[in-house]
Amino acid sequence: VTVTPQSSLADRPVQIRVRGLSPSQLVTLRAWLKDEQGECFQSRAFFRADGAGEVDPGLHAALGGSYTGVWPMGLLWFLQPDTLFRRLVKRDVAGSPFRVRLEVFDGICLGMDPREQPLGSCEAERWYVGPGVQRVPIREGRVRGALFLPPGPGPFPGVIDLFGGAGGLIEFRAGLLASRGFAVLALAFFAYDDLPRVLAQLDLEYFEEAAELLLRHPKVRGPGLGVVGVSKGAEVALAMASLLPQVVATVWINGTAFLHGNPLVYKELRIPPIPYYTERIQLTELGAIDNSAIFADPRDPAYCASAIPVEKIRGKVLFVVGEADRSFNSKLFAELALARMPPESGRILSYPGAGHLIEPPGSPLCSNSSIRGTPRPVAWGGEPQPHARAQEESWQEILQFLELCLGSVATMKL
Repeated sequence: VTVTPQSSLADRPVQIRVRGLSPSQLVTLRAWLKDEQGECFQSRAFFRADGAGEVDPGLHAALGGSYTGVWPMGLLWFLQPDTLFRRLVKRDVAGSPFRVRLEVFDGICLGMDPREQPLGSCEAERWYVGPGVQRVPIREGRVRGALFLPPGPGPFPGVIDLFGGAGGLIEFRAGLLASRGFAVLALAFFAYDDLPRVLAQLDLEYFEEAAELLLRHPKVRGPGLGVVGVSKGAEVALAMASLLPQVVATVWINGTAFLHGNPLVYKELRIPPIPYYTERIQLTELGAIDNSAIFADPRDPAYCASAIPVEKIRGKVLFVVGEADRSFNSKLFAELALARMPPESGRILSYPGAGHLIEPPGSPLCSNSSIRGTPRPVAWGGEPQPHARAQEESWQEILQFLELCLGSVATMKL
């Protein structure tokens, strides 16, 4: 079994090949890794070798297992946790890769018998930072996060990277963006270091301070910067695009266009939130929380004061929507925002079958996971194959959009 290249960035494709089998031999290809908590994620697919005794998932259709059909990266894209409600997230992005073990077994191997020995195996490294990318912890003024700088003198286009309602600091997307030539500030805004433990309000002056800090860095090219946000982070990103002149490019991934749950404050401005109707929470068959019904209809005139003032946007916005999002009606929010924005300032990429957590390619679909601050795991939605396609396509679109709005980047090889 070989993986080419053996070491690569987690968003890049690799080629998996098996040689030395008998013609038409039925085999099982298995991929597995352990995350930093020791949780095992694995996938398997059944193949019949060709006349030369070879299997190439990029050419040969999987007959069954974790997926079917021709998916060159299927063994990595369809990894699933052994324990329900676990999400595969790389925490120590700069210190180590995910090490993925690839094994080939004779016949149909369902993995029930630990005595089954593979016919062959190899290990692939999947990195979230490229060679020479520097991680700098940020603790300046009120701002808390981590700055990722590409190698070289720069200056590089600057991007702020935001995640959602789980809080803390999540860095894997920032590391991959920096590996593509952007200077990226992974920004925490609650439940991290000395920041508030819970999100009582969105203080836009905190995000303005972060933007100014990033633009002051000698390796960051101004005058404008980009923001990428998902979920609650997308709500923040849209508010930044509306009210902060430094923001010229915004990637909004499955968010809202109104304040929800927490007010936004900025100088003399206060935008009241639409309350969550938590009595409408539903439970899925797996026992996860389905939040899709807890949002009031934002088109109700009673909520117009809660709208983010997107008519003030001066830059560009790329809306990325998963139509099978079980958390928000993201498509409706994107359409409502776009209708009020200046002409030609935004566009929507909408993906049927994709769930809430649209991430860089190589991130397996997480349709349900435990999250800080909720009594039960949360349902995010999505179907594995359309979600994988959405992640692959939207990542390329996001990179092109940021480069178009912020200027060219130095490309790196890994």
